[in-house]
Amino acid sequence: MQHDLQLDWLRCFVAVIDTGSLSAAAPELHRSQSAVSMQLKKLESALGYRVLERGPRRMALTREGQALLTYARRILDLHAEAKAAVGESEALSGRVRLGVPDDYAAKYLTPVLKRFAPRHAQVEIELTCEQSTALIPRVARGEIDLALVSRQDARAGTLLFHEPLVWVGAPQFQLWRHDPLPIAVYEETSLARRHAVKALAQQGRAFKIVYNSSSLAGQIAAVESGLAVAVLTQCSVPEGLDILGREHGLGPLDPMQVAVHRSKASRGEKAVDMLHGLLVRTLRSAPIS
Repeated sequence: MQHDLQLDWLRCFVAVIDTGSLSAAAPELHRSQSAVSMQLKKLESALGYRVLERGPRRMALTREGQALLTYARRILDLHAEAKAAVGESEALSGRVRLGVPDDYAAKYLTPVLKRFAPRHAQVEIELTCEQSTALIPRVARGEIDLALVSRQDARAGTLLFHEPLVWVGAPQFQLWRHDPLPIAVYEETSLARRHAVKALAQQGRAFKIVYNSSSLAGQIAAVESGLAVAVLTQCSVPEGLDILGREHGLGPLDPMQVAVHRSKASRGEKAVDMLHGLLVRTLRSAPIS
């Protein structure tokens, strides 16, 4: 006989899926790893079937777990909205230090802030726009509460979606015909730079770095002025530049894993809790098991 499902069970279930493991979910839920495991066992006992297959290195959704996940997310989202609707948002105040690269600010962060700001007018948002490689260590040091970033470690943060990386060029210059290929790149620690160099090396294509800039605007300027082709996130490609592919002699690139990172120092801060939850609910894609 099935029993009613408790929110805590569903919350633990979703957190394990989003973080990838029991150990990663535990700090997100302010619980021990054993407590998270116990909540999952209670959920499976109430349902009468397993929702997760536990392997030595990873956890995978069962067919029943995949079906439950969609409903679990909807239930938790509605619960959060109900709490906000009955006045919790009116009492919310404080400050949230938020970080985002220029690439993701307009398309992904703006819609979230448009929903958040009217509901929580007493919360001050302090926004920092920097590259992911600069934001991630700042979150770890507690200088930033939340950051929407391209993650470097698959175990870090909460995965939201995959953002395609693309080659771009100005059509009037046709620089993709040049040999060696002139490219513009970000700083040496940049994932986009690493993906670009790796892809060209795998193709055996000669290239030369003719432009370095840590800013998105600098990359776009280099391409628009005919200095180089570049690798950008698909969401940041402006009108007037062409996305290049195999027909231009440029192969595919690995996508970015976009995640939200949260500082340990911000645990328990209600304003940070609320914005973190809204970021996850708004931007998260259904995970691939």
